[in-house]
Amino acid sequence: MSSVSIIGLGGMAHAIAARAVAGGNAVEIIGRDAAKAEDLAATLGGGATVGTFGAVPVGDIVVLAVPYASAVPVVAQYGDALAGRFIIDISNTFNADATGLVTPEGTSGAQEIAKAVPESAHVVKAFNTVFGHVLAQGRPLDVFFAGDDARAKADVSAFIESLGLRPLDVGGLEMARWLEGVGPLLMGLARNGAGTFDIALRVDLPG
Repeated sequence: MSSVSIIGLGGMAHAIAARAVAGGNAVEIIGRDAAKAEDLAATLGGGATVGTFGAVPVGDIVVLAVPYASAVPVVAQYGDALAGRFIIDISNTFNADATGLVTPEGTSGAQEIAKAVPESAHVVKAFNTVFGHVLAQGRPLDVFFAGDDARAKADVSAFIESLGLRPLDVGGLEMARWLEGVGPLLMGLARNGAGTFDIALRVDLPG
């Protein structure tokens, strides 16, 4: 099992943390609001602890569960405290009406975050293709991920499996832009063809 620090106190942070605790992982909750972090850790149980925002995270894996607009400033504030960590970026980068991405062509939110972390840290894009409320339902889901470092991807893949989810590797971090593009696709599908936000993407593998 993994040692995981989760930066953020929103719905996705809660959903990932709950499944992480259930999967036997050591979980540290970190947020700017210490009282809310304490409340979330108490709700989770399972030995979940609370860390200090900006301090060196306990976990070898750090889940960056903050909106994209806050992501780069947060990792910049952490600076060398993130050295040697595997950082999971779960952010979506779509615009206000979910019709496009706010990042320029040729890059992604994950790649911009990767530029801001220490050289010894490695960013893996994951979880952004799953709605938080669906993740919280405990269903077996597919989680697509992308990254450049083989060790980071292997550890993140094992962590995803511990959550009762199926990890599916889509390639290097340059693929993160296409994963982020799934956000508007899911929003459009939920609003139109599916008619509900209670949906998830799945890959059917032969055999």
